[in-house]
Amino acid sequence: QVQLVPSGGGLVQAGGSLRLSCLVSVSGTVFHIDDVAWYRQAPGHQRELVAELTLRGVTNYIDSVKGRFTISKDYAKNTMYLQMNDLKPEDTAVYYCNARITTGWGRTAASDNYWGQGTQVTVSL
Repeated sequence: QVQLVPSGGGLVQAGGSLRLSCLVSVSGTVFHIDDVAWYRQAPGHQRELVAELTLRGVTNYIDSVKGRFTISKDYAKNTMYLQMNDLKPEDTAVYYCNARITTGWGRTAASDNYWGQGTQVTVSL
């Protein structure tokens, strides 16, 4: 069973910082975290990709967060992060972690996309 467990959301004033974490928990088999990403969805808007980090270490960010947000992952802790600095009210949204995870090995290996539950980030003026 694969679970992505997010933490770190909350309320912060504009200009402040938050770090979102997402623990990847897998039971019953070996696994590897491949590509990871963070999405967000603001009220009345579609879910959008905020940042992604590929297995090869390539990062991509939407223009509005470039220079302020940093995506990373720690294989030893099975955790992915989104460091958010200089937060703005327009960053207010529910943030979702997403990961492509390979479970099993050899001929039984399977790769699937998984989502964590959302975590609320609210930035006040």
